[in-house]
This record gives sequence, C-alpha cells and structure tokens, in this order.
Amino acid sequence: MLDLLPDLTDQYPDHLLIADPVFNAYGKKTIFHGEVVTVKCFEDNSRVKELVATEGKGKVMVVDGGGSKRVALLGDLLAEQASNNGWEGIIINGAIRDVATQANINLGVKALGATPLRSTRKGMGDVGVNIAFAGLRIEDGDYIYSDLNGLALAKQPLALDFL
Repeated sequence: MLDLLPDLTDQYPDHLLIADPVFNAYGKKTIFHGEVVTVKCFEDNSRVKELVATEGKGKVMVVDGGGSKRVALLGDLLAEQASNNGWEGIIINGAIRDVATQANINLGVKALGATPLRSTRKGMGDVGVNIAFAGLRIEDGDYIYSDLNGLALAKQPLALDFL
C-alpha cells in the first residue's frame, strides 16, 4: 500500500482531524501511525534525545518545537536510535538535519524543514503535555496517522483492516 490517509478519511470521516499541509516527509518510512507521545521544547532537543532511548513500539513522537527552523531537533544519530528502539515515527513542528541520511533510516519523519545547525541541550522541555500546531490540538495518548498525503489525528485507535 502506498497511501493510507485517503482510505482512512473515507472510512472514518467523523473521527479524524486533518493537519494543515505544512510538513515535509524525510524518513524512509512514508506510512506510519501510532499512539502519540508529546514533547514541547524550543531549540533544545534534550527531551527528544531522552525519548528516542526508550521503547517506542506502536508510538509516534510529536514534537512542538515552536515552529523554529533555526536549529534541528532531530539528526541522524537520534533518528537511528529511535528506529532501533521501535519508534514508528517522529513529527516535528520545527526542523531536522542530516536529511539524506534520515531518508535511509527505517523511521517515519516529518518536519517543517531542514537546517544544518544542531540544537542546544540544556535539559529544557516537557513530555506528555498538550500541544497545538498545524490546526490541531494534540494530547498525549491521541493517535496519529501519516503518509505522503499528510497527517490525521484521532482520539482513539482506528481499525486499519483495509491495509
């Protein structure tokens, strides 16, 4: 299957909220979905680094970086660690780096853009908090679905029996 969201929105039109189309796809995995783990941080990827080191099977990290594209909140080393720990994907309201390398890592990655500059690590940021961007209000424990058509959010897991 090359597309998920068109079928998903046809099957569950009243259960999904669609994100504004502001994200670019960067990871090798073009279709991914899972339970949301939220992170709120600004130009400090300390919490992202901590989370990629944990078990992520069935989960998607959704990072509100405040829309900043000045520094990257995800690079190839953290993306590789996330993939190795089973994370389905990472969505960043901000920037990433190491774009060509991330395209070869088995992880779904979406971000607003790319920059070569890394972020600082001062231990700032929060995990498990409500965030809002791209026209969505996202809570820890929501479910997110992603493909090259965009992003969709649901409050509960949806059956994907058409896959």
